[in-house]
Amino acid sequence: MSALDDAATGMRNLGELAGPLGAADGGDIALIGLDARGQAVAVSRAEFAAHAQGVAQGLRARGYAPGERIAVLAANSPRYLATVCGIMRAGLVAVPVNFKFPPALIAYVIADSGARLVFHDAARAGAVPDGAAGVPLDGESWDAFLAPGSAPAWRPAADDVALMLYTSGSTGKPKGVRLSHAGQLWTVRTRQAATPLDRERTLIAAPLYHMNALALAFLALACRATTVLLPQFDARRYIEAIERWRATWLTAVPPMIAMMLREQALLAATDLSSVRAIRMGSAPVSASLLARIRALFPNARVINAYGTTEAGPVVFGPHPDGVPTPALSVGYPHPAVDLRLARAPDDPPDTGMLELRSPGLMLGYHNRPDLASPISEDGYYRTGDVFSRDAHGFLTFVGRRDDMFVCGGENIYPGEVERILEGHPDVQQACVVPVEDDIKGAKPVAYIVPREGTAPDADSIKHYALAHAPAYQHPRHVWFLPALPLAGTNKIDRAALLSDAAARIASPATR
Repeated sequence: MSALDDAATGMRNLGELAGPLGAADGGDIALIGLDARGQAVAVSRAEFAAHAQGVAQGLRARGYAPGERIAVLAANSPRYLATVCGIMRAGLVAVPVNFKFPPALIAYVIADSGARLVFHDAARAGAVPDGAAGVPLDGESWDAFLAPGSAPAWRPAADDVALMLYTSGSTGKPKGVRLSHAGQLWTVRTRQAATPLDRERTLIAAPLYHMNALALAFLALACRATTVLLPQFDARRYIEAIERWRATWLTAVPPMIAMMLREQALLAATDLSSVRAIRMGSAPVSASLLARIRALFPNARVINAYGTTEAGPVVFGPHPDGVPTPALSVGYPHPAVDLRLARAPDDPPDTGMLELRSPGLMLGYHNRPDLASPISEDGYYRTGDVFSRDAHGFLTFVGRRDDMFVCGGENIYPGEVERILEGHPDVQQACVVPVEDDIKGAKPVAYIVPREGTAPDADSIKHYALAHAPAYQHPRHVWFLPALPLAGTNKIDRAALLSDAAARIASPATR
């Protein structure tokens, strides 16, 4: 069923996920918003729908026309999500902005998007660039912006843009990914058919400017589930929220779980038995971390998921013949998605860069004629992610093609080495990056976060790698950190570690 022919609801506009005014279940709780101190505000479905409609009416009343971009610069909150839905209901394009970017990059994203209006919270008021109007999401200013009225949602065409999400900018300036109403509604409906959340209580702490969190929020709205929103991830607040609100469905990235695991005393005192599903995404899960997640959440199934901003979260699923999914695999190709592996000359058999085609694919990048299109002539998105395929057709992530480096003529994917290192009993997390070498061209070095209560040394890590992997993969230097640096999407900041490693190698005193 295409998003433009949704016979069940007649829905075409992604913002209609906020729900209709006067719905029969309007008294049910749609969202529970927690502030930085853990104080809660519950928002009913009727209130949430009215807020989204009020934002749409307020934008119309102020003369903003369909197709214009409106930015949102704030931490997670029910008002954030209602504002995004209201922007889209009015036919405008919502632009969630990564508030962890430095001020100059925030200004670049807002200017590049063309947004003349920025909804923001109090903490981000100073980051609204000159020349852009601001609407505070806190207090009475937001209430004053809402306007009365019951105008229906704007009716988009198939290629009209609903959202523009910006990539992290780790390999250059952030790119605006143009996502259509039709494509995102297809994604929601396809996920809803496979993963109904009607009786679930989801907990979201990942940022809503990132596809991982936003896609789950949309799915929960479609399923009329209850969502608990943390303003941003804090390990202790997250653990406490699971017990307090009896969360059943979690979405996370591996570094978030790794930070939770450091809170041993709190975990031991907290009831986590309500959790029935954990969807891990945005980065690969190691066997070691997977085992610890299962021990921590014995009642939960762990979904090792894959998705991209450009193509969304509908890529893989279960095997059609019921073959169990291998622990570290992301699954079997989804029946509604066309997949292929594009092999490079030196790729092993059944290994290559994933290319995919689906109705959920982006329309393209915004305002970037300088970039070659990542979409092939026959409509496949080139992900840049390398996968291997087993005899049953299951795919497993190998690494980013861009992250691969050559050491003495051998290709090294950091993710492969990291998974090996994380098998060491004293290693909680590992990150491998290359440093230049006059003889090998590049060689791997490793940053290690030890498990609590352990004190591994560099030699033991190297010996473990030599015993479990080809010699060329073992890290030539090993450095220990209490935690790995994170980028704005809670992924490991490899760029920061690359810079740090180069500095350490250049300075013998810090090797």
